Amino acid sequence: MIHHLAPNGKLGLVLATGALSTQSSGEGVIRKDIIEVDLVEGIVAMPTQLFYSVTIPVTLWFITKGKKQKGKTLFIDARKMGYMVDRKHRDFTDEDIAKIADTFTAFQNGTLENVKGFCAVATTQDIAKQDYILTPGRYVGIEEQEDDGEPFEEKMTRLTSELSEMFAKSHELEDEIRKKLGAIGYEI
Repeated sequence: MIHHLAPNGKLGLVLATGALSTQSSGEGVIRKDIIEVDLVEGIVAMPTQLFYSVTIPVTLWFITKGKKQKGKTLFIDARKMGYMVDRKHRDFTDEDIAKIADTFTAFQNGTLENVKGFCAVATTQDIAKQDYILTPGRYVGIEEQEDDGEPFEEKMTRLTSELSEMFAKSHELEDEIRKKLGAIGYEI
């Protein structure tokens, strides 16, 4: 497919997540080569259950000849995006789609700021240091959790106490259920 691209052609691919990192059957060499010739413009990790026939997570690959941001690749981790339409199928809202598209546009325009846990720009050298593995999580990192200001020891004491109270309530409910079942002729 890359061979058939025009001099400034673009290609979008949907690939299994394994293609980001596998080394079997020469895939690692192919991935390294397309990175080294600066064709990978962006990688988007998608959530599971987007397709009716396949539940595995996939990735979107954007291959571009003549990229605006030479020597750079955009990584987006969209695995937490979308909503469940039903218990088997996930979909994106218009806002989700716009967020991904706007992120890509900002990258192309050179105005994107990395957002921990969502998007990051990596250079070809950064990717080489990661052995040419394109898993977005390696580049975007983990989103920062807001500190609630409660010291760890106090929080653990409080949470342990709450858990103890819940266990006690659980035992009370268990006894109540045993009594109700006994009243109707069933013993546990």
